[in-house]
Amino acid sequence: MSDNHLAVSAGAQNPQNKLAKPIVRQVTLEDITSSLKLGILDFVKTPVIGLTFGAFFMIGGILVTLLSFWVDMSYISYPLACGFLLLGPFAALGLYEVSRRLQAGETPRMSGLFTLMWEQRRGEIAWMAFVVIFIQFLWMFKVHLLLALFLGMQGYGTFVQFAQTIFETSDGLLFLAAGHLVGAFFAVLLFAVSVVSFPILLDTELDFVTAMITSVKVVTGSPVVMVGWGLLITAILMVSMIPAFIGLLVTLPVLGHTTWHLYKRVVTFEDAK
Repeated sequence: MSDNHLAVSAGAQNPQNKLAKPIVRQVTLEDITSSLKLGILDFVKTPVIGLTFGAFFMIGGILVTLLSFWVDMSYISYPLACGFLLLGPFAALGLYEVSRRLQAGETPRMSGLFTLMWEQRRGEIAWMAFVVIFIQFLWMFKVHLLLALFLGMQGYGTFVQFAQTIFETSDGLLFLAAGHLVGAFFAVLLFAVSVVSFPILLDTELDFVTAMITSVKVVTGSPVVMVGWGLLITAILMVSMIPAFIGLLVTLPVLGHTTWHLYKRVVTFEDAK
């Protein structure tokens, strides 16, 4: 698909977007690879902006991990760090705008991105952010619930002691398996409702419910490709967390830009009759 076919179909400044009807087409492997190439190119064009957003997540990941140790809850450092990454779709809002402006032949500036993100605090994007944060809250609640069910609410002096309990006891292994299984459910749920919803809300004046429904249609319409893409994103982010979240400096902005281009390839709009 040429860049001409990727032109903005429903700019956020167009009031007619309230009447726009999202049309979802099937996602192919070529869509993923082409979007990833464009995402890398956008990062190369605007490295300072990309690294700034990546640094925000790197520092945030380090802080939430240190916080868990500071409050003597080191055993939740891993799920807490993973839960923090669930905020990625919202935090990447500025990256979507960078790609949108580059695609329109404009020059994105850092100051304009922060202004844009601040202006969204009362719009549909704010409601979508609430959904993401609520899912993160459920994510952390399930960690505490599973801890109570499998290990009891006993304290652990050090992270090493907790790790020994997890890997050297049958209850610990069951907790590990259940935690990843339930965590995978929340990750898939969040991926489905947010994979293109934030770009849609940035690009149009549609409501957040319509954006989430459209996002779910993208995933359910091409389950094999999209689940594969979700697993690849998960693998990339997990590797990026080692060591000290440094990899997020590059991987997060690239994935953010890629998400924008994937959205533009698979979602189009037509005026409601």
